[in-house]
Amino acid sequence: MANLQIRLNDDLKTQADMLFASLGLDTSTAVRMFLTIAVENNGIPFEIRHQAMPENLIKAVYETRNRVNLNGPFDTAEKAVAAMLED
Repeated sequence: MANLQIRLNDDLKTQADMLFASLGLDTSTAVRMFLTIAVENNGIPFEIRHQAMPENLIKAVYETRNRVNLNGPFDTAEKAVAAMLED
């Protein structure tokens, strides 16, 4: 039998342990279940995708990449901060 070691955040480990315990599992069993289903499905058994970006962020990225509605350059940091605080 093989061993699998992974490094993860302490909080994530604690939360996962609590979740799986509430389902009557230990974390090792849950990981074995995930790996078994992944092999059976020949891939990750759930959808992996980017979270949708808010529309205003999409617009800001587009404008930045296309150099639209940009302010500056500014002579001083104070002028740059003042421009950011304008509505």
